[in-house]
Amino acid sequence: MLLLVLGGLLVLFCTVDVWYFLRAVYVLIQTLLLPRIRDVLAEQQLDGVVLPHDVDYKGHMNNSRYLRECDFARFHHYMRTGLFLALCRMGAKMVIGASTIRYRRSLAFAETFEIRTRILGWDDKAFYLEQRFVSKKDGFVSAVLLCRQNVVHSSPEEIVEFVCKTKIKCPPLGEDVKHWINFISANSQALRAESGLEQKKNE
Repeated sequence: MLLLVLGGLLVLFCTVDVWYFLRAVYVLIQTLLLPRIRDVLAEQQLDGVVLPHDVDYKGHMNNSRYLRECDFARFHHYMRTGLFLALCRMGAKMVIGASTIRYRRSLAFAETFEIRTRILGWDDKAFYLEQRFVSKKDGFVSAVLLCRQNVVHSSPEEIVEFVCKTKIKCPPLGEDVKHWINFISANSQALRAESGLEQKKNE
């Protein structure tokens, strides 16, 4: 019986990213135990540590793990602010439209850090967020990620108003974020032209 159980666990761990789902459950429980955050623009923190399955052959946190940790941090943010519940009640959803990460210093094995997530602003179609990996060792910002979360079946303004029960003015976006948004737009136009979509649209 023991061998059967161990064999089942081996198959499970070989075919499914078990640690991902365990981490997701942990973050969910954590958000349910913490008090609600009323300010959707407030920065929130999620603690983390570089574990053995996070590191690459150099002993540093694997590049892809940063993006996965950001997923958990955004979910943590949406749960605590009520944005996730608002999406469910409004029949809307958010999908990631773009993300750009800048690595400044590696996070080493067993190093503790926190991800600081905040909404920078929004437009008619998407929220724009910044997420920072801050080392607890010395407070150094090890990586910075900009993220565009596209809203489907609603708009950011409607979602924020639903959560806050009043209209909230979108804060001004920084010049770096504006340049990033312009890059996304220019890249989309270039890809459309490359595939002939713009020509078909004008015909």
